[in-house]
Amino acid sequence: MELTLSNADTQSILASLQDANQRHSAIYPGDSSDRQQVHTVYGGANLFKAGSNMKLGGLGLRALDGYAPNFVALAKILGFSGCESLPNTEMDINNLAAAIEADEQSVKKSFYAGWLAYTIYNRVIAKLKSEPVEDSRIDFEDGYGNRPDEEEDADAVRSAGEVAKGMADGSLPPFLGIRIKTFTEECRERSVRTLDLFLTELAKQTGGKIVENFVITLPKVTHPEQVAALASLLDVIEEKCGYEKNAIKIEVMIETTQSIINAKGDTPILGLIEAGRGRCRSAIFGTYDYTASCNITAAFQTHTHSACDFARHTMQVSLSGTGITLCDGATTIMPIAPHKAPKDGQLTNEQVAENRRAVQGGWQMHFANVRHSLAHAYYQSWDLNPGQLPIRYAAVYSFFLEGLEDASLRLQAFLGKAAQATLVGNTFDDAATGQGLLNFFLRGIACGAITEEEALSTGITMDELRSRSFVQIVKDRAK
Repeated sequence: MELTLSNADTQSILASLQDANQRHSAIYPGDSSDRQQVHTVYGGANLFKAGSNMKLGGLGLRALDGYAPNFVALAKILGFSGCESLPNTEMDINNLAAAIEADEQSVKKSFYAGWLAYTIYNRVIAKLKSEPVEDSRIDFEDGYGNRPDEEEDADAVRSAGEVAKGMADGSLPPFLGIRIKTFTEECRERSVRTLDLFLTELAKQTGGKIVENFVITLPKVTHPEQVAALASLLDVIEEKCGYEKNAIKIEVMIETTQSIINAKGDTPILGLIEAGRGRCRSAIFGTYDYTASCNITAAFQTHTHSACDFARHTMQVSLSGTGITLCDGATTIMPIAPHKAPKDGQLTNEQVAENRRAVQGGWQMHFANVRHSLAHAYYQSWDLNPGQLPIRYAAVYSFFLEGLEDASLRLQAFLGKAAQATLVGNTFDDAATGQGLLNFFLRGIACGAITEEEALSTGITMDELRSRSFVQIVKDRAK
């Protein structure tokens, strides 16, 4: 066979292509397989205490018991598929629960809606008892407000002490951080002072140790210089306080139109991340500040507004494959009962009904918002009230359990296809899709939606799951 191109012809051209491929791979290494929390609970810094996450779980359990005391009640409030066929009487509900416990798989096949509602409800309860908060943000911004300097100084020092206490007694959630004020001209000095006070006090009490998965949330980012300034400040603090280099991460909040499309007409989001010089871990979409910046009036500033979906998709396209995780915003209608019983009296029937409508209405909105985020591949968003916690997990667990069968079949088929392609010497170029399927199970197991046994039914092993790498699984199976 004759070739036109010689080695001399191709060498320099392919060398330049190699350099370009490597630069591209450095920017887009692929989505991270590390655990991503399903939510972040924001609370004012004045309220934060070590161990408060378990207290929030107890309040969530109380709300669940008060307004959805069994799995059928929750299913009907949230409108699970097939819930209209679930029983109404307490006796029939108990009989269905007993049947599921006696022969789970049989009932699952014959009465899937009942099995799904029962499984979600019980896994939510287990989660609220064991790990009710996956991520907590000690808030010095909107959830804290503008306070006298001496008060914010005191809260910065006090909350750092609470984090140190939680590190010592193991009472902190798996992910933790603080949200400082924005780096605008009006707020930057106050923001930096709070950052400094908190991290200096924490280093003093822990000997320079920091919480694993600790992050600084920078709100209302509008240009890369704000992120670069925070990264530079953290460089100095880490060195002077004895923290490990690059131990403190950053997450940026996308809350303005300028951070979606800038003055040049460019999409600047990746540039905001790169300005962090490797510190940025995630990008958060701020639903309500963003809709306000679009001049959308308060009555229409909803989580599901099409303007929000445009911003979400822009963030998604900008950061896909970079390893940066995405986080969605909050449901601001709280599931809070408007009436409290007097000290020596009872609520009227009308007040009881109003309380039920308020709580269940807040739950329904939160459930719909979380499922909307999940459908758009935003696997993390905010919670602001303990009454939202049971619904957070109900929404997440229903999402994973409803998709479990299809994902199991696809992963089985994908593993077989990938291993076969490797065995015959072909290049398997759908590793990203395979990793996405694997991540479905890794996410589901991490948050408690899926059991390890359910994941293993796909034919994957625990060692393979622990590798967290689809490419590594394929290589090992081809040996």
